[in-house]
Amino acid sequence: MYVLDGVVYAGEPSPVIRVCGVRPLDDHRLWLRFSTGEVKIFDFVPLLSKPVFAPLADEKVFAGVYIDYGVPTWLDGMIDIAPETLYYESAPVESISNAAV
Repeated sequence: MYVLDGVVYAGEPSPVIRVCGVRPLDDHRLWLRFSTGEVKIFDFVPLLSKPVFAPLADEKVFAGVYIDYGVPTWLDGMIDIAPETLYYESAPVESISNAAV
């Protein structure tokens, strides 16, 4: 149990996940370092068919990724993706075999 802003919660607090390092890789993948110290690779290809992420199909736009307050962002903040999504849906670098990183 823990208290946050005067509200009592059951269980333990979840750590805040932030991206503290990002690099675009070939094939629309992102190399990510998280606030947990973990390094993972996220495959963006499945998301490119969604209208909100369609501009990232252009590799030059995709390569323009930067971090804004712990969140990977593109096009001056017009596109971003939640660090939690990246964290839970990416693969640890150690588990990627024969991948060109």
